[in-house]
Amino acid sequence: MKKVWGFLLSLAIVGTAFIGCKKQDGNGGKADAGKDSNKRILIGVSIWSSTDTLGSQCKRIIDAAAEALDVDVMYVDQSHISEQVTASAETLSAAGCDGIIICNSASAEMTSVINTCTQNKVYVAQFFRIISKDTNPNEYSLAQKSAYYVGAVHENEVDNGKNLVRILAEKGSRKIALEGWEAGDATFLLRWQGYKEGVDAWNKAHASDKVTLLDPQYGGTTSDTGRATAEAIINANPDIDALIVAGGGGDTLVGALAAIESMGKKGKINVVSTDFLADLDKQLASGGMAAESGGHYCDPLIAFMLVYNAIKGNYKVATNDFYDINFPYLYVASSADYAAYAKYFVDDLPYNKAELQEMAKLSEADLAKKAAQLSIEDVKSRR
Repeated sequence: MKKVWGFLLSLAIVGTAFIGCKKQDGNGGKADAGKDSNKRILIGVSIWSSTDTLGSQCKRIIDAAAEALDVDVMYVDQSHISEQVTASAETLSAAGCDGIIICNSASAEMTSVINTCTQNKVYVAQFFRIISKDTNPNEYSLAQKSAYYVGAVHENEVDNGKNLVRILAEKGSRKIALEGWEAGDATFLLRWQGYKEGVDAWNKAHASDKVTLLDPQYGGTTSDTGRATAEAIINANPDIDALIVAGGGGDTLVGALAAIESMGKKGKINVVSTDFLADLDKQLASGGMAAESGGHYCDPLIAFMLVYNAIKGNYKVATNDFYDINFPYLYVASSADYAAYAKYFVDDLPYNKAELQEMAKLSEADLAKKAAQLSIEDVKSRR
């Protein structure tokens, strides 16, 4: 393990921030961490932001799981900047983490991440992401072969994109603009594929009433850049009647909505997005938002459980495959929809302490089933 001053220097260089680290002992035997009763498990979280709308929700559920399982957590905010994403794995490994969960940006970054984790015997799992076997075969093969790459937890982003376009088309939108967050982001590319497939499906079924999708413009992951990008899109295309803000953590959407309102377009441009807002109920009621997908923020929780069980020795990490867990999206298109969501996902967490402890005891197959079951109705049935 590197000395503390070296670790702090590396942290300053990459410009990241970490939160919630508790003191660890000097045991460097990470592969056997769960077997040493004198060493508390430390799991690192590499995330674009632990403070924006979605990131803070992710942090809340991870912190609850860490408390329930009596393990420590360390956060590194890397802003989806490639150099900081790869550096985050080095930083967390140097800090003595036994495992890492990571929301990377481009799949190409995972070569460095996996190599770092393998060299340091640190287990790693992705959340909100999976490496594409077709687009990134080398990274996919590396993930399969590594004894420390545990797996990925993600949604069907193509279907998500298709569903959002269908919702817009059914609401009467015919010229749709698109605001991404970073060009080349693995998840954005899948959502964009879904938007295009949704447009193609609609146009095939409605030859005389077609929908047009504009090329994406990129608004980063802050409200300021999100606002500036939305303003530029509208100024260049004043006749758009819909805007998809693809994601980016929530702040991009906050900025885009502010731009639309300031330009007198609120209620005239249907806005959909993936990443729930803190005031989504008000935005739906006022016409600021037409619909939103996302909502459960539990991908990192399931990734956390994968890594926790790998550290404990409960899950075998194959060297010819990895665990692949798919999550269903929630869709909210009205204030009534949101009220039910808020009760179980905003005012409270969808899992309590006892449920988190029981989840940690599940086999991987049962953990995947648990993830697939998550919905408003599922939480209701457990309350």
